Amino acid sequence: MLSAPICVEAQEHHEIGLSVGVANYYGDLQQQWFPSYGYKPMVGLIYKYFMSPHVGLRFGASYATVTAADSLSNIPANVARNLSFATHIFEVHGALEINLLPIEVNRMKVTPYIFGGISVFYFNPYAQDPQGDNVYLRPLSTEGEGLPMYPDRKEYSLVNAAFPFGGGLKFFIGKTLMLTTELGFRYTNTDYLDDVSKSYVNLDTLQAYKGKLAAQMSYRGNTAPGWDGNYPHYGTQRGDNKSNDWYWFGNITVTVYFRAFGNVSEYIKTRCPKFY
Repeated sequence: MLSAPICVEAQEHHEIGLSVGVANYYGDLQQQWFPSYGYKPMVGLIYKYFMSPHVGLRFGASYATVTAADSLSNIPANVARNLSFATHIFEVHGALEINLLPIEVNRMKVTPYIFGGISVFYFNPYAQDPQGDNVYLRPLSTEGEGLPMYPDRKEYSLVNAAFPFGGGLKFFIGKTLMLTTELGFRYTNTDYLDDVSKSYVNLDTLQAYKGKLAAQMSYRGNTAPGWDGNYPHYGTQRGDNKSNDWYWFGNITVTVYFRAFGNVSEYIKTRCPKFY
């Protein structure tokens, strides 16, 4: 009986590349996964190490912006609330990636894939004040965070964890380039990505502790068309704290594919036979 040697080296490989695409958000100010507005650019760097044609590890760093505004909502109560926000997001992630087909230089050239892992990201929500200037919202404690009379409302952290998962299609181009199209969702461990989570606090108290601008940015319904002249009472719902916020990326990635512990030219010249 003859036994054929197995070429492990040709199965292991690295990938390093660049991602570009769009980002959006799902939360208190945007309750559609794929709205007709709000898409902002994202860019990222990614490194992958595959132990086999099926299974690999990936590590990436991304920068994006997400935004939303009640004025663009199709929900009347949200239009009347008239809140808005934007934030830049800096993310690093690590994940397991699984190719559903054994894509490799001399084998399959196309495969769907899935991934899942964990990430850490930085954000800092801001919005326009009545004069049209951007102001960061966290220092204003718009929902009473950090004020002594609201001990249950702690100041939220600007660095949080998220759980990225998703999938896409992967295409091998020639022998050195990999092109992927990907949709990746991030479920975060914060409900303050948009600075909206719970209920209104007493606006007079908020103004006394944090200033007039804090009260103005907490309640912006008085600047919406058709405002009825009434300010919200303490405890009136402002957001929905039953679920945390999400953001997601839709992107195209181009990576350079090369053999593990070798270089591109050596990999292209390999004479390792394939046995099926």
